[in-house]
Amino acid sequence: MRRVAITGVGAICALGRDAAEVAGSLRAGRCGIVPIRTVDVSTLRFQNGAEITGYSHTPYFEDRKADFMDRFAQFAVIAAREAAADAGIEWTQEQRDTAAIVTGSCVGGQMAQDVGFQEVYKLGHNRVHPLTIPRTMHNAGASHISMEFGITGPAFTISTACSSAGHAIGQAFWMVRSGAADLAITGGSEAPFSFGILKAWEAMRVVSPDTCRPFSKDRRGMVLGEGAAMFVIEPLEAARARGAKIHAEIVGVGMSSDACHITQPSSEGAARAMRAALRDAGIAPEQVGYINAHGTATAANDIAECAAIRLVFGAHAGKLPVSSTKSMHGHALGAAGAIECLAAVTALRDGILPPTANFNEPDPECNLDVIPNVARQAQVEYALSNSFAFGGLNAVLALRKA
Repeated sequence: MRRVAITGVGAICALGRDAAEVAGSLRAGRCGIVPIRTVDVSTLRFQNGAEITGYSHTPYFEDRKADFMDRFAQFAVIAAREAAADAGIEWTQEQRDTAAIVTGSCVGGQMAQDVGFQEVYKLGHNRVHPLTIPRTMHNAGASHISMEFGITGPAFTISTACSSAGHAIGQAFWMVRSGAADLAITGGSEAPFSFGILKAWEAMRVVSPDTCRPFSKDRRGMVLGEGAAMFVIEPLEAARARGAKIHAEIVGVGMSSDACHITQPSSEGAARAMRAALRDAGIAPEQVGYINAHGTATAANDIAECAAIRLVFGAHAGKLPVSSTKSMHGHALGAAGAIECLAAVTALRDGILPPTANFNEPDPECNLDVIPNVARQAQVEYALSNSFAFGGLNAVLALRKA
């Protein structure tokens, strides 16, 4: 089997308009959670989110093209463009035929869907915008990426709630490692700030009224975020042969299902996914030097994830740095695993572990080294990126320093 290198990275989220800006914000511990401006949230129990402040399609797309794309699909293409440029891909027809696109999205084109529902149910109109379906479909990001680069190989989208991007990157990794694809663009994108879905999250009573404080005893819940992160991955030998810069390697993927509850997390299920990632990578628990946690700042998730880490790592868990970058970029649902994978990749590449921001008070049930508030310099060889979704669907990526 082939070793797999990450040769291109791209991102857009509340922490920055490109991967370098996002990495800089993570190192600085900057929190991107602000009052929501794209939707009137005056009647909601929460008003804050990790929005991309002042976003407009104008610098990225002509109006005619943007008309076909919901906000989440625009984010996918923006991040993919940056990743492809960063990788220095000079597309040939053979590359286009053998490349794959695997993206993740949890809710797809929510903004277009919400507008359509308002037209029909609130305003009583008899028709909706004729592009509502192509805007709302979850695979729109993958489809627009394929058209952007003329890629004619396999392209598809995985939708497994908050593990969508983790599953997508894992599947793309397996395809490149096995030879099913010679190159892949993979990651996730999400834009969940529509009134309808915000009301749905309000009803679950898991969204914080102020900010996101993972692992802190005074945590009050998650905060939604938006954005995208995309990667170009290819065989390590091919990357070296063409002189590409290598950000990191993907060395293993673990997946599991809890098979116990639709919303309550299982520490045993999460532990199975982490063990599977270590097994796939062929590394021992003691070799892992950093975990980018799922870390939603809900009461149940943080305790279950810390228990899972203890189950897998035993005594090593006490000295293993673990942080949740959702404290800065929010919970981007189907894009979360991609943005967090980028955080882990840059930690390995730059030797700086991102902090858990907004941390106030240790929780005895989350008794791990959570890198509170301030980034830490550390040379780490292996890292994990955890994604644990509603429905009990788990994905863990194992990464290695280049």
